[in-house]
Amino acid sequence: MSDGVIMVDNNGVISELNPVAKNILGIGINDIEDTRGIQVESILGAKNSFVRRMLMCKESCADTEIMLDINGEISHFWASGEPVTDEQGAVTGGVIILRPIKQIQNLVNRFSGNYGTLQFSDIIGESKAILEAVRIASLAANSLSSVLLQGESGTGKEIFAQAIHNRSERNTGPFIAVNCGAIPRELIGSELFGYAEGAFTGAKRGGKPGKFELACGGTLFLDEIGDMPLEQQVALLRVLQERKVNRIGCDKVIPVDVRVICATNKSLLKEVEKGTFRKDLYYRLDVISITIPPLRERSDDIVALFNYFLEKQDKHDRNFLVSPEVIERIVRYDWPGNVRELQNVVERIVSLTEGQVVNLGNLPKEICNWQPANTDSENVVSSNRHAAESFCGREGRQGRRFMLEEHERQEILELLFNHRGNVSLTARSMGVSRNTLYRKMKQYEIYK
Repeated sequence: MSDGVIMVDNNGVISELNPVAKNILGIGINDIEDTRGIQVESILGAKNSFVRRMLMCKESCADTEIMLDINGEISHFWASGEPVTDEQGAVTGGVIILRPIKQIQNLVNRFSGNYGTLQFSDIIGESKAILEAVRIASLAANSLSSVLLQGESGTGKEIFAQAIHNRSERNTGPFIAVNCGAIPRELIGSELFGYAEGAFTGAKRGGKPGKFELACGGTLFLDEIGDMPLEQQVALLRVLQERKVNRIGCDKVIPVDVRVICATNKSLLKEVEKGTFRKDLYYRLDVISITIPPLRERSDDIVALFNYFLEKQDKHDRNFLVSPEVIERIVRYDWPGNVRELQNVVERIVSLTEGQVVNLGNLPKEICNWQPANTDSENVVSSNRHAAESFCGREGRQGRRFMLEEHERQEILELLFNHRGNVSLTARSMGVSRNTLYRKMKQYEIYK
């Protein structure tokens, strides 16, 4: 049994404890007799009124959060109480169950997905910029220092955060992600640091732990840190310095063992100059800085990412054939939404493409019609076009030829099927002679 059990009489005096409760409360064998006969509230705390409600009102109490000072260390428990009555219904005592919150939180985190699943192997790319970012992130994983991930929206900052967590010694702990820009400013304090019962109107009975507590032993990922209100930046700085939190409405100090990784799509130095971000917090967060390049600056990776997402999204094994024109368009496009936009475009292609061949008609119009806005963009397009040509001509132009041959083979198969195997009608549809068609059928190993 993993729960601590405390038996009390109708006056709240301890009559018995099981071994788990003794261990939880730090009671040694020689202290057991001293524990019997004392008020349970002297151990659980007078503020925890659920014991009085249980004994005086015959009220069952479930999952009340309590904090106990055990040997100088604050520990959190869920406490439940059940009154014991005699045949006449009079309360003769009660049973109190203690469950360590950390065990429950670990279980909840595992089932609710609060564990990082992504690794460095999930970062696709061979460009110099992305490899440098991965190199620094790999080194950062071996450290406990704060990490600041900087990059435009959609570049994959959370993938880096999860990869760092999973490479670190904290990989068995939780990975808790918080989007600071998505939480109303009046709620972000209670979300991060938690609150006590009665801290404000609508506060949950027993209070609620904050993300720092939930991330204990693991990693807390604060995304869009540049959007955090100034008043909460002060509280965050204090927690990072002291490694302790105070829940809103509670004066108890709770130690937290958390590694913090932050991400932003803003220049925090510019935010510091504008007065919207604290300089001292910036330097506290910017211990290890990693810049993740936008997709337009890693054109050599676009095709690899495109193929990766295409294979991942292809749930029906259609084995898509991509025309060289499509490759040229996706490589020259500037991808303002970065990798996230590319992933969404591939999902659109998979959903709307009939057959196996992906051609220009399957691309969104903004990609097909995109033109550079200035000279610098033209230079980027020139570089991207070179990357596309390199892809289509790699290994002695085998990549391009293979693509075209596969396209032609697929066309012959479809026409033969439509004409029920009639070679003459198929050749006429293709605009070639029967002999040419027979030669191509032999080349592509197509048999009637």
